Amino acid sequence: MSSNSKKATRLKRKIRIRKKVRGSTARPRLCVFRSARHIYAQIIDDIEGRTLFSASSAEKDILSSEESAGVKLEQAKAIGKKVAERAVAGGVSQVVFDRNGFIYHGRVKAVADGAREAGLEF
Repeated sequence: MSSNSKKATRLKRKIRIRKKVRGSTARPRLCVFRSARHIYAQIIDDIEGRTLFSASSAEKDILSSEESAGVKLEQAKAIGKKVAERAVAGGVSQVVFDRNGFIYHGRVKAVADGAREAGLEF
């Protein structure tokens, strides 16, 4: 299986999921994207079409923190906690989880677990 067909399959899954998952002002969407090196999480209001909060493993404060040094799984959990802390501080307590076509496993699951630990409900 070539990487191009893997990507096409993920994008098909993403479109299928996004038909059902919509973020609103009351309950925005927590969207996760993972690349080979980094992981990104955004809380998005689809009605207004804007990103409310975000966190990524490429941020300097997250790269330098001790809890997320090295292991990608630990970084992903730290990203989930960071985006949830920012959201709770901004008044958002409930979100809809969008795995963005990725399988709910590994780093994607770690982001969700970290967000739940920090106080987000979904």
